[in-house]
Amino acid sequence: MPAIAFLECSRCHQKISAATPQTVCPACAGPLCVRYDLAALKQTATRPACSAAPSMWRYASVLPDAQPVTLGEGWTPMLPSRRYSGLFIKEEADNPTGSFKARGMSMAVTMARQYGLKKLAAPSAGNAASALAAYAAAAGIEAHIFMPRDVPMANYLEGVAYGAHVTLVDGLISDCGRLVAEGAKREGWFDVSTLKEPFRVEGKKTMGYELVEQLGWTYPDAVFYPTGGGVGLIGMWKAFEEMEQLGWVSGRRPKMIAVQASGCAPVSRAWKDGASVSTMFENAATFAAGLRVPKPYGDSLILSIVRESGGTVVDLPDETILASLLDWARHEGLLLCPEGACATAAYDHLLATGFLTREDRVVLFNTGSGLKYIDAIAEAMHLARPNPKETKNYPRPTPVGGIITPQ
Repeated sequence: MPAIAFLECSRCHQKISAATPQTVCPACAGPLCVRYDLAALKQTATRPACSAAPSMWRYASVLPDAQPVTLGEGWTPMLPSRRYSGLFIKEEADNPTGSFKARGMSMAVTMARQYGLKKLAAPSAGNAASALAAYAAAAGIEAHIFMPRDVPMANYLEGVAYGAHVTLVDGLISDCGRLVAEGAKREGWFDVSTLKEPFRVEGKKTMGYELVEQLGWTYPDAVFYPTGGGVGLIGMWKAFEEMEQLGWVSGRRPKMIAVQASGCAPVSRAWKDGASVSTMFENAATFAAGLRVPKPYGDSLILSIVRESGGTVVDLPDETILASLLDWARHEGLLLCPEGACATAAYDHLLATGFLTREDRVVLFNTGSGLKYIDAIAEAMHLARPNPKETKNYPRPTPVGGIITPQ
């Protein structure tokens, strides 16, 4: 595992030592990126062998030198579509805590323990909270989590079950972020918010390494990524740069497609306006909880990557997202999360507009399990549990008696 050469600001490119824990650039508050001596690594680092650990730690040669806090995250399946010959689903639901957030939090908590940090805090739209709570519990570190009051019940339950200090907030993730920042100053928490520390990106970048390895060390033509905070998209672009410098992959990088819900589409609006940064999206509302981020901290990085890749940004209404979710459940046997269904809906849209063809090799990320969104999906479907008193043919319990139980 390599030593970190330095941390580099993604905005002003100032170089900062990684000897002590860092949040954002002290000069301009830009997100920090972990940099290694890739020229030296090229002499020693090799592609993982087939026998390497089936987790994101198979890429230890390009991750910070630290003892992992791991629950088995990464190396998720690449599932071919049954209907589209060039389409693959990267099934992140197979991660611990049921979402891609496990990758980033595994790395962030690993480094927090390495630095000797005792108290971590983060705002979350749901799945990041579950992951932070789980990995903090595994590491013996205190976790403080702030979530909107209407997050999926599964995320709230997980946070409480893992022993985190959970606060539900009447507001959006931006309001939760403000409370975390205030508490960090007052209580001494270390803030592991999206792009407010450099190591969640390092965990998320393993998605880029994996999809290239799983495609035979070649690039796909396009990658669809549900974009709330956008850390995974930023991380994958970093992975592509590292792999190219190491000589692990070559060719044209994929078009990066950022997908959002129309009810919260700050990056899509900025894209349509030709802007380099987004503005606060007022009255954000969508059942895809992970996309309900009204002003991503890394918006300029996301937009820059999409432009450089020749990609695009797509937003779709909840009705279209739900229709795609049900279509994939009924025809492919996959219960996508709403964010993943946003990606499948965007794929249909870009086929219809001619931006892509069915012959293009495309990877869509299903970022989490649909089972974590049962309450939100049921509400969107207007589905309620039948009342047995109002249902003629509803099965009723039958008395069972005999040797084991009484009549």
